Amino acid sequence: MSPMRRCSRSACPRTAVATLTYVYADSTAVLGPLATYAEPHSYDLCSEHSERLVAPRGWEVIRLAPDPAALGPSNDDLLALADAVREAGRRPEPAPPPAVGEGGTRRGHLRALPDPDA
Repeated sequence: MSPMRRCSRSACPRTAVATLTYVYADSTAVLGPLATYAEPHSYDLCSEHSERLVAPRGWEVIRLAPDPAALGPSNDDLLALADAVREAGRRPEPAPPPAVGEGGTRRGHLRALPDPDA
């Protein structure tokens, strides 16, 4: 998981909870839940700065409330977690013993060669 992101406002040490994006063509500022990852043309804001946000004169602010159902893990997340736990719990198949043949046996960076006199 990525480290917690801080508010984009200067000198604000608080944790970001929302992402602000400007749609310049529509003169609109969109404030929504914190984006999955930081975008170069968006701003992460803490709860205080997101509540006090005002857009430039003539602009519209659209505030997108997070869907409470989307905040928790989805069925796909839970199934993926269950599959990962099952996979981790399986016993690994024992590796067959290395065969000593004409070319010898390779172990890491060393190579065991057969005795030419034998």
